[in-house]
Amino acid sequence: MHELGVLVAAGLPRASSIGTVAFWAIFGIWVGGEVWLQQRRRLPTTASNRDMGSMRLLIASVWLGVGAGLASSFRLPGLAIGAGGEPLFTAGLALMATGLFLRWWAVAVLGSAFTVAVGVQDQQDLVAAGPYHWVRHPSYSGSLLTILGIALCCANWLALAALVLPFAAYAYRIHVEEEALLIRFGDAYRAHRRRTTRLVPWLL
Repeated sequence: MHELGVLVAAGLPRASSIGTVAFWAIFGIWVGGEVWLQQRRRLPTTASNRDMGSMRLLIASVWLGVGAGLASSFRLPGLAIGAGGEPLFTAGLALMATGLFLRWWAVAVLGSAFTVAVGVQDQQDLVAAGPYHWVRHPSYSGSLLTILGIALCCANWLALAALVLPFAAYAYRIHVEEEALLIRFGDAYRAHRRRTTRLVPWLL
């Protein structure tokens, strides 16, 4: 147990003791929430599955990327980011918390229509309320903010480089999901795409 505590402290070189506790608290809430979604928000058997392997790719890439980032912070202090200090860690915590809020706001707005696998349901409505008024995939925006925040908290160049894995997986996921939504909603979704951006309001 003592060795684990030493690793945690070493893995958060920019953090105070309070910052370290805050990091692991937010990290634990994030992990717990994602496990809950995997268990409770599966695609109904009545839906048409159009996931194209994107759920498994997301899970693998996110945990590989995050795991590589944390491992680099624990084991590769030579790759630590030298500039920024505590503000870098604080920015990471803020991004993690903001990402969690956005992710769960998007999930709450979709309600039972939110599933962890991409699928098409006959009774599904096109949602343009809440964060969906500005972006088409706010739950992914939230997840990516949280993952970016974790990498900043790790304060390690390899942690930032490892972001390519989840970011690439989310790009594929968005492509798969938009194709499925076009099949379900057709011209209505094309109009929605013209009014919104994918992840960042008015930018991306």
